Amino acid sequence: MKTIISTLLIVMLVGLAGIAQQQSAGSPQSSLETAPQIPYRIVGTMSQLMVDVIYPTSDDIFYIVTRPPSNEAQWTAIQRSALTLAESANLLMMPGRARDQDKWMTDARLLLDAGNLAFKAAKAKDFDALVALNEQLVAACTTCHQDYRPNYRRRR
Repeated sequence: MKTIISTLLIVMLVGLAGIAQQQSAGSPQSSLETAPQIPYRIVGTMSQLMVDVIYPTSDDIFYIVTRPPSNEAQWTAIQRSALTLAESANLLMMPGRARDQDKWMTDARLLLDAGNLAFKAAKAKDFDALVALNEQLVAACTTCHQDYRPNYRRRR
């Protein structure tokens, strides 16, 4: 139930951001001053987003070898996780969450790309493609954590 609510919130936020972007892209004077304000507010902390959304959905992809989907409901769950993972990268890039416009955005796009490919593979029920994506997903996570998580992979 928590995953469904999280997924719905993500889809709504991304949809609102997309609508606002389309509206501002259509005007010839699209600048920060003339762009419409997006009516969103950040609810969870970065830690909550990671622990409650990104970690569990990425784990579904990471551990697919040990828990391969064997029926339609399980494939649907993998699709949901992959979509949520991809869309969570958009949440990381939102103003108020994005730490900067350089490395942070590049790192978030790595997650978006991996999640997008995982979603496509899950929709195609391509188990081998999902397994192959593990390295790309690990690289996306590791790159960002090395850049932004203090003491990441350092002995204490």
